[in-house]
Order: sequence, then C-alpha cells, then structure tokens
Amino acid sequence: MHIGMTYDLREDYLRAGFSELETAEFDRPDTVEAIEAALQSLGHTVDRIGNVRDLAARLVLGQRWDLVFNICEGLNGLAREAQVPALLDAWNIPYTFSDGLVCALTLHKGMTKRVVMSHGIPSPAFAEVARPEDVKGINLPLPLFAKPIAEGTGKGVNGTSRVASRGQLRKVCLDLLKQFQQPVLVETFLPGREFTTGILGTGDHARVVASMEVILGARADQGLYSYHNKENSEELVHYQLLRDPVLSTAVEKVALDAWRALGCRDAGRVDIRLDAEGQPHFMEVNPLAGLHYEHSDLPIMATMAGMDFNTLIGAIVESAAERVVARQAAVRVA
Repeated sequence: MHIGMTYDLREDYLRAGFSELETAEFDRPDTVEAIEAALQSLGHTVDRIGNVRDLAARLVLGQRWDLVFNICEGLNGLAREAQVPALLDAWNIPYTFSDGLVCALTLHKGMTKRVVMSHGIPSPAFAEVARPEDVKGINLPLPLFAKPIAEGTGKGVNGTSRVASRGQLRKVCLDLLKQFQQPVLVETFLPGREFTTGILGTGDHARVVASMEVILGARADQGLYSYHNKENSEELVHYQLLRDPVLSTAVEKVALDAWRALGCRDAGRVDIRLDAEGQPHFMEVNPLAGLHYEHSDLPIMATMAGMDFNTLIGAIVESAAERVVARQAAVRVA
C-alpha cells in the first residue's frame, strides 16, 4: 500500500514559540523515522505528510493515499485529536486508529466516563468544574483527584492533584481553570495499584497485548502518574507486566469492555486503577497512544510481551486495512 503519515513534530511547535508543556504530547523525529522504517520493512511505500495543515494543503492539491497512518494529536480545541480523522473522512481516505467521533469523545474525560459508566463499567464517581462557582456543588467524599478534562501525557497532574480538603479543592480547580482554559475533572481518588492495558484490534476482534503496572520510584511524585513522572520515566518509573491471572482477567475485562463500548479502533491503551478493595476501575482511554519505540507505554508492554516494534506496527496496519478493503469494494460496486 501507499501509506501517508500524519504527525505533529514537537520541535516544529517549539520553534514556533510554543512551550515545553504545550507540546508535551507531540512526537520526536525518531518516532516518525521508526514508524516509517517499520512500514517500509512490511513492504509499503511511505509518504511523510506532516500535521493537519500540511494534510489539508496536499488534499487540495489532489494528493491521495491508500491509507494514512495518523498520529496527529492536534493543537487547538477540545476536539483537536479529531481534526485529521474528520478531514480524511471528508475525502473518503482510510486511516489508522479511531475515527473523529471517538477521538473527540475520548479526549473529554467527563464525556468518556459518562459513556463507559452507562455500559455498567466501573469508574470513579466524578464532577466537572467549568466555572469557579461549580466547586461549591461538589458533594463527593474526600480525598479527591483533580485534573484538566481534556489533556494527555499527565499535563496538569502534579503533587497538588490529590485533594484532601475543600479549601484545597477550590484552589487546585481555580489554578487549573486559569492555566488550561478548560473544565476540570474532579473524581473520587482511588488508592490502589495502577495499570495500563494495551489493546490491538477493533470491536469483536480487539484483543489485549499486555497489561503493565506503573510502579513509582522513591524520587517520583507519589500516588499519581504525573507529568513530571512521565517526562522523566526512565529515572522515576518502573514498568512490570501484570502476570497474576486472576487480577489480569479482571483488569483486562474492564479495559476491553471500555474499548468496545467507546468504539475505539486498531490500537491504544486503557488506564485502570484499583480501589481500596482491589477492584479495577476505568480511568481513561488513549485511542492515539504514543508510539516511540523505547519510551511509549504501548511499545514498551508489547516488547515485554514478546512483540517487536515492527510487528506492532504491522498489526495496526492490518486492522486498519480491513477498512481499506471495504472502501475498495464499495468503489467497485459504485
């Protein structure tokens, strides 16, 4: 196949004047190079497109691809991860990972939890703070956990995120509202172990790659997978595959149920945390999981489970290719 690649390079945005925090979710050149090399090793031709504006310009010029390998996170708005999928849908070009509806839904943690909980999947009780006065209406028992409603990579999560008093809750929420200009998700704090489950495939074909425990070192921010911990994971965090058969069955059921309920496609991660009784709860989903071959959670756990990077990329393309076949069949019929 002739595969285009869409991505946001962090260095491009840094040169444009954006901060380290604003660009935390964007990719390094070696991520793009590794994915390109993997695709070429599988026999595909690869065309680097770039970000959503680059894509728009090239579509207007009439350029097309059999499939687009999309890892764009986007920059503006609560639906920013949906921008590339929506554009490709408009031109009827298949692409990897979830569609615009799912990407917009899952970036908003509150909306995501509503859908998941409506399917009977356990997730911590929550409230949303869109205005300072909303804090007064929160009746959830302490301790609580507060974070921006539509950020990734641990942005806005730090040592103050775990809230032990009403006064602290108000201060944390006001700080987050001011810094991120978006609502704050406030949810019941779960004190148990934290896992992330990697998933490949779509719908009934979705399967677990592995589940990995996030173990914080002595110098890490404790009790939370914070921005600081993620940015310095090599020094602060230890990852370990979950091998307990009883616990892994429970964790992975929650992850797969959520993945299917939300309509996620091809590959990604679901974050799970245990409550005080050791029961797993859905925390959030990442339908555009990081794909750095050494530092991102999905490739890390795939490697630990015996799946090399090229095989992982091949499995993603294979899942998306089913939609390419369907599109080609529809064109023939038309």
